[in-house]
Amino acid sequence: MARTSRVTTLSLPPEMVAEAEKIAKEENRTKSELFREALRLYIRQRRWQKIRGWGKNSARENNIKEKDIDDLIFDVRKGV
Repeated sequence: MARTSRVTTLSLPPEMVAEAEKIAKEENRTKSELFREALRLYIRQRRWQKIRGWGKNSARENNIKEKDIDDLIFDVRKGV
């Protein structure tokens, strides 16, 4: 049966390793699980940053002010 994950090496300062071990123990999970979850959250945050950046650029290009967004959403939902 093939592995569903790959092993990788990670280099961290000793204090960070100690904190990660402490958190993993408190949460009753492995360090691998802890690092996977941290990376998932980081990836999700980066995706949202890209989406927000796209939104800001689109608003700037279309001369849309932040104060106008609620009204625009209401109009679209209403079918205006």
